[in-house]
Amino acid sequence: MVNVQDCHLYEDRMMTLANEVEMDKHHALLEQLAEDLELKTMSDLKQESQALQNTIMEKGGTADDSLELISCVLRKLEKVVASDSLEADTPYLEMARLTIGPSADKSSPPLIPDDFRCPISLELMKDPVIVATGQTYERVCIQKWLDAGHRTCPKTQQILPHSVLTPNYVLRSLIAQWCEANDLELPKKIGCSHGGKSSGACIENPGLSVGERSTVEILVQKLRTGQLDIQRAAAGELRLLAKRSIENRRCIAEAGAIPLLVGLLSTRDPRTQEHAVTALLNLSINDNNKGQIVLAGAIDPIVEILKSGSMEARENAAATLFSLSVVDENKVTIGASGAIAFLVDLLRDGTLRGKKDAATALFNLSIYQGNKPRAVRAGVVPELINLLLDRSTGMIDEALAILAILATHQEGRVAIGQAEAIPVLVDLIKSGSPRNKENAAAVLLALINNDHAHLATTCQLHAIEPLTELAHTGTPRARRKANALLDYLIEQ
Repeated sequence: MVNVQDCHLYEDRMMTLANEVEMDKHHALLEQLAEDLELKTMSDLKQESQALQNTIMEKGGTADDSLELISCVLRKLEKVVASDSLEADTPYLEMARLTIGPSADKSSPPLIPDDFRCPISLELMKDPVIVATGQTYERVCIQKWLDAGHRTCPKTQQILPHSVLTPNYVLRSLIAQWCEANDLELPKKIGCSHGGKSSGACIENPGLSVGERSTVEILVQKLRTGQLDIQRAAAGELRLLAKRSIENRRCIAEAGAIPLLVGLLSTRDPRTQEHAVTALLNLSINDNNKGQIVLAGAIDPIVEILKSGSMEARENAAATLFSLSVVDENKVTIGASGAIAFLVDLLRDGTLRGKKDAATALFNLSIYQGNKPRAVRAGVVPELINLLLDRSTGMIDEALAILAILATHQEGRVAIGQAEAIPVLVDLIKSGSPRNKENAAAVLLALINNDHAHLATTCQLHAIEPLTELAHTGTPRARRKANALLDYLIEQ
């Protein structure tokens, strides 16, 4: 099984892809990503998914932004591998292929692969979830088991250290594909009701106990009171509940909390602001909640908090903007809101955590071409060069990633050249980490491609030797960049 720590490679690679190509080339790059990560089969993806789910459970069942991104990438890779592969290498996919082959008896129902059956009911799973031992069950079945007072895993009999149920998205997707291939109705997951009154929206959510559902309803009612001290306390509790689990985030949103929390962003009470923006940050981890938050008018007050809130509130405002900017249309809206200038301020003046939150948001927003000149005009390039020079911050990776994406825009290249970045880039090519070398070479090549005046400076810094080494030992992308740079330098 792939080591869980390798999951961080997904985010790094996706950051690389983002500044390399147009959106319509993502399928080909996802294929290359699957190749680079050696995730070429459904079996590989299942193992990696299990490693990811284990990581989530080690964190108490809460998936932060990074883990949500990894989960999203896994789902995209699964679609690519499933569509491109002619060979099913896992037992259940092999069985799926056999049941729809030319000799299959269409009059008889297909045999359900064992991996798709709940170990308790032995029926096809509709909403597979993973328990603390790593075993997967149908949510309703395992919830009944837990509600009956059992504290062990039914299959392994191991004691469960906690009762958090983590959705197994990859397996659910595979089950859906198998059903489509066999002309079966897709299994419908049992979840929160989307109809009826919002005050009862969580009642049919089997992932929450009756006590938890009641708590959410009471807290949302407290947000409606208009009494600041009661609202502050309720927002604080919702903040913690939203951090705890996926089911809580879904239920809180469906109970109508989002517009009320957005309303609290404009309060003058700093602590209430902090609770409200952090609650929205935690709720935004759920993709379905992102749209609700934006539609409730959250972006402008979040930007105001980013500008003038407490340091904790500013940090969480930056993190919330990053989370919302995962949706492409939100990149445009956030960029037009004036947020980028205040993110640059936080990058310069914030705590280390604040700097990292600002850098993450700036990178994601800069994927949209129209936001690149905004970031440059806000003065981000000198701040990024400072981060490269001050290695005590440990933010070289982040700074180089943003520079690499800004270097795809003319204003970005001019600003980087004017900041006298070339000596720093060459030094990183000589002595940086493999990832540092890759992005430093990418930025340097972008500069030279568009202004050959930078060639002389690069030659004077004796860059040929480290570039030659990088062309032999670097990552595939680093080797391509190094060879292109060497072609320029040798011709010089």
